[in-house]
Amino acid sequence: MSAALAPRGPRMDGRRVVITGAAANIGAATARLLGAEGASVVIGDLDDRAQLVVDELVDAGVTATFVKTDVSNGESMQALLAAANEFLGGIDVIINNAGVQRSSAISEMSESDWDLHMNVNARSCFLAARYGVPYLRESGRNPAIVNMASVGGYKAPAGLSGYSASKGAIIAFTRTVATELGPDGIRVNAIAPGWVDTSFNDPIVAHMGGKAVQDAQVAAGVPLGRQGRSDEIAEAFLFLASDASTFMTGQTIVIDGGAS
Repeated sequence: MSAALAPRGPRMDGRRVVITGAAANIGAATARLLGAEGASVVIGDLDDRAQLVVDELVDAGVTATFVKTDVSNGESMQALLAAANEFLGGIDVIINNAGVQRSSAISEMSESDWDLHMNVNARSCFLAARYGVPYLRESGRNPAIVNMASVGGYKAPAGLSGYSASKGAIIAFTRTVATELGPDGIRVNAIAPGWVDTSFNDPIVAHMGGKAVQDAQVAAGVPLGRQGRSDEIAEAFLFLASDASTFMTGQTIVIDGGAS
């Protein structure tokens, strides 16, 4: 059999991954997929349900652990990365998936909700890069950062001004840091999902007037006629974290069923 046709092993074989916000939904699906593809995984999250995901991974033979982490706090993020480096013996990939969403008219949005969006969504990506790059420089295994953006970073329904602004910041941050870290061989990309059927979207669905309104908007605005699934978004994280995308950096992949 020729080398071109030789069977390939697990796509993340031996890769050491830190992922934030993996207690449920897209983050949990991503942790499961990366583990199944041969990665060792450290989850950073404030939600103790992350331990259940880790227990599931360990039961499946995956090297994994949970570090309780406030991704908006610099000391907490430093502690997560240091613990991951010690546990895994290095870090090859950082996935910034943690996020929050609050919905309200701009005239009614609290300053604390605006700050929450910026701190959890955007600032966490900065902190991961600021304190994670020294570990990635030592990786030697096609190191990568993958950020969770959103189509909301380009255009969003009314009521998502804080969320949209934070996701737009992530898209710009991804492009800039990719340029800066390219000479180190560190790739930086992002994913921008549209409607995905998870509890994360409950605040905007309520603001829109309920699920019936959301369903009508999806039917009218998404060519594929449905919401995405967590496992479909996880596949994009896998692609950007793996050697399948070694010549790709500074990009944001839109995954929205054709809506944009």
